[in-house]
Amino acid sequence: MRNRKIGMIGLDTSHATAFTKLLNDPTNPFFVKGGKVTIACPVGSSDFELSYSRIEAITKEVEQYGVQLVKTIEEVAETCDAILLESVDGRVHLEQVKKLVGYQKPLFIDKPLCLSFSEAIEIVKLSEQYGTPIMSSSALRFAEEVRQALAIQDKGKIIGADCFGPMDMVDTQPGYFWYGIHAIEMLYAILGCGAQQVTTVSTVHSDLIVSQWEDGRIGSARGSRGGNGEFGAFIHFEKGSHFVSISSSSKPFYASLLEEIIRFFNTGQSSVPLHETQEIIRFIEAANESKDTGKRVNL
Repeated sequence: MRNRKIGMIGLDTSHATAFTKLLNDPTNPFFVKGGKVTIACPVGSSDFELSYSRIEAITKEVEQYGVQLVKTIEEVAETCDAILLESVDGRVHLEQVKKLVGYQKPLFIDKPLCLSFSEAIEIVKLSEQYGTPIMSSSALRFAEEVRQALAIQDKGKIIGADCFGPMDMVDTQPGYFWYGIHAIEMLYAILGCGAQQVTTVSTVHSDLIVSQWEDGRIGSARGSRGGNGEFGAFIHFEKGSHFVSISSSSKPFYASLLEEIIRFFNTGQSSVPLHETQEIIRFIEAANESKDTGKRVNL
């Protein structure tokens, strides 16, 4: 396996540190082979406190793993084999993609891909126009417990799913784009594409997003701001239901995600098709609209 030189853009998220540790430290018990972060640009958003307040500390942490720091994202793209776009602010992803697609290097965009369906369409078009492979995903869909549940063979077909997790919100990342995306990604990992309509019920402390798929299956994503920080799901099969608890695994889901990213960097083929990510962005947009209006919204 080729050890790819990986460039990282955006040092304003804990993911930047976690990914660098897993890729650059062979002594880590969950070390991921196949690539090393060699160069990074510590860009951030000056109007987003959860971005600018973290850059200095995270940059120092990443630098300790032998990562070269540069001032522009173009310098990163010029000298690496593949790119991790880690900017925590989904508002800036489209503009960053516009600067990067011309280099035609595999590009992983950390969640969320963007903050609107129209931007998602534009990113897909840019990927196709320049022949630049793009992958975007939450790590939760690759959690080992989810994978094990989806491999169950003796309970028949999956007929529905109810996922849950924390759903904290911030002003600059509308509604469920900030943390709701995690439970929604799990829902899509289980049910796949094909959601047709979304209805959201929201209170101060919790949210319930219910959707009907085109084949009649029903899926939901429940969120909490009341203290329960666990991720999980109930997967409903023809012959019973299965409970998935993400907190029970010793292997971090970041390691599982990075293994998928390295495969993507090597093959140019994402295990999460970009059209599925595009639908997820529309799903979140519709869930936000339903939350605001109290009405059912069609996708």
